[in-house]
Amino acid sequence: MIDLMNDINEVASRQGEVGTGNSDFMPYKESIGEGGVIIAKLDDLLNWSRLSSLFPMTFGLACCAIEFMSTGSTPYDMDRFGMAPRASPRQADVMIVAGTVTFKMADRIRRLYEQMAEPRYVISMGSCSNCGGPYWQHGYHVVKGVDRIIPVDVYVPGCPPRPEALLGGILKLHDKIRGESILHQPGSGT
Repeated sequence: MIDLMNDINEVASRQGEVGTGNSDFMPYKESIGEGGVIIAKLDDLLNWSRLSSLFPMTFGLACCAIEFMSTGSTPYDMDRFGMAPRASPRQADVMIVAGTVTFKMADRIRRLYEQMAEPRYVISMGSCSNCGGPYWQHGYHVVKGVDRIIPVDVYVPGCPPRPEALLGGILKLHDKIRGESILHQPGSGT
């Protein structure tokens, strides 16, 4: 409980003073003897828990997958963001499409995306998955961007993008998750 309070107060201090009304995220902390009470918006608490425990699905399509794997290595360590790779789409909530998407693979990507639980997010990594890369002009088999198959939340440019760029994309996804609300889901019309 103490760690949770420290994490919430750390996030709040980055966004504004605690309890003064200077930010959208305003937890209120009051000490009661040795314990404490925290009051925060439910949206903020749920978004904090979502972005602190993203589970990417482990699969790679081409050379960008090597950079994706190196992002989990010691110098970059995506575990510090609470990301634990999962091999099953039913346990994952982030799909990182890393590499060239062919028409043959497009059906499988769509099936994996549909098997993921809501809320699910997609990061398109590299120029091949973003727009077809250098192959789409001379090859009939390459999809001109994974966004023609599934909705993409964050694009990471590069050929192949460095692990730092993927970490930047993950932080962009954190910003997107931080702004979500359980009352106003995208596509729900509310």
